[in-house]
Amino acid sequence: MSDMKEQCSQFENALLTLDRVGALRILSAIRQESPEFERMEILISAALESIGLKWEEGGISLSQVYMCGVICEELVESFLPMNEKDRKSFPKMAIAVLEDRHALGKRIVSSIVRSKGYLLLDYGSGLTAGEIVEKALEDKVDVLLISTLMLSSALKVAVVMDLLRQSSSRIKVIAGGAPFRLDPGLWRNVGADADGGNATQILSVIAHVMGGADE
Repeated sequence: MSDMKEQCSQFENALLTLDRVGALRILSAIRQESPEFERMEILISAALESIGLKWEEGGISLSQVYMCGVICEELVESFLPMNEKDRKSFPKMAIAVLEDRHALGKRIVSSIVRSKGYLLLDYGSGLTAGEIVEKALEDKVDVLLISTLMLSSALKVAVVMDLLRQSSSRIKVIAGGAPFRLDPGLWRNVGADADGGNATQILSVIAHVMGGADE
């Protein structure tokens, strides 16, 4: 299968029908064609973006979108090196959902980042600003990805930034989620280093905050 557009359509259909075997078959074919993760990343990003748009337009349910993210994350993990030392460890990254329990955005971003072969620490969801900062400082991460669903949670990113400044930390914070898509300038207002509102562009955003570091 050499037609990426056709592969993307087939992969998206496999995800929406919860056909893990079919989705795995498509990714395996891509992996055989190219040992690098780039084509797999492009395929997954395009499919998840299309699925997200379908949900926003009311064409599919939120549970479908959630399961698509779960399947992608599971499949990506199966293709990554079993030995974590073989994965890309710079920049050291972590992801968390601030206050909210809704982890869909985190799953999608995690799938995309891991599809590129990166290590990514997952702090989970429903964490307070203090809990996230404590974990990030303890793990000495370079980049902290924060996902939010509600505006009240998004505004708490400012608390995260204040706590990091008090600790004299140089951790770069990328904030994303629905509030940041609705208000393109919100990330600046809460003091984050970058906007992660578009999950499919997260790798280029990470490279940007790291000063052009290789993805």
